[in-house]
Amino acid sequence: MLRRIGHELLLLSGDSTSRVLPIKKIAENEYQIRFEKEFTFDPIFLVNTTKRLLAKDPLVNDYVVKVLNASDGSVAYGYAISKNKKDEIIACVGRKQPRAHYMINIKLKPAGINTVKNGYLLGSLPFLAFVGFIFFRSVKPGRALPNDDQHKDMITLGSVLFDTKNRKLNINEKVIELTGTETRLLLIFARSPNETVERSRLQKEIWEDEGVIVGRSLDMFISKLRKKLELDPTINIVVIRSRGYRLEINA
Repeated sequence: MLRRIGHELLLLSGDSTSRVLPIKKIAENEYQIRFEKEFTFDPIFLVNTTKRLLAKDPLVNDYVVKVLNASDGSVAYGYAISKNKKDEIIACVGRKQPRAHYMINIKLKPAGINTVKNGYLLGSLPFLAFVGFIFFRSVKPGRALPNDDQHKDMITLGSVLFDTKNRKLNINEKVIELTGTETRLLLIFARSPNETVERSRLQKEIWEDEGVIVGRSLDMFISKLRKKLELDPTINIVVIRSRGYRLEINA
C-alpha cells in the first residue's frame, strides 16, 4: 500500500517511468517512501490517496505524514489523520508543491495500541505543533480556515482526480469536462473499482428515474468515458461479456 501511494503520486505528476524505491523502515511503525526522480504533487491528492489506501488496512487507525525535501530533510508538507475527525490536522491543501526530490515519512499508530504507553502520540506532538504553525501562518487574518469538506467530492482513480461536484477529471494536469450522465456513470464505477457492474444496474440507476431506458445509450456513454480516461493508461473500462462492465485500475 505504501508503494502504491508513491506510484499514484508519480502518475499524477506525469511520470510513468521512474521508480518508487524500496520502502525503508526508519523507526517502530514508521516508514519512508523514496523516489528515483524529482516530481511535483497536489496536497489534496496525497491526502485522499493515503486515506483511501490506508483505510484498507483494518489495523491502522491514525497516522502522521511528513513530506521531506531529500536535499536537506526540511518538511515541505505534513498532516495528521485520525479516526477521531476532530483530531485531524490537514493544512494548505490548495497549494500545489513545486517539483523537487521528495521523501514521504508515514508514522502509523496501529489499532489497539495504547498511545501514551508506546510514545506514539507524545513523539508526534512536536510535529503536530509544527503543522499547526504552518496552518495558521498560511491563512491570512480574517480569512476562513480551509475546510476539508470542500474536497469530499474528490475521488482518486489511478492518476485521475475525479471531481464529482464540478463534473471534471484532472489527468496529468489536464482538466476534462464531463456531462451529468457521464459523471453519474463514472461515479458508479468509482465506488466499485475492479469489480463487475451489471449492465442492468447501470441502466436502472442512470436512466430509469428519467422514465426511459435506451439500449444503446449505455454503450455510447461508456465509449465517451473510455476516450476521456485514455490519458491514463492504467485505467480502462472493459466489457464483461453477457454481464456488464468493469473499471480496471492497474498498479
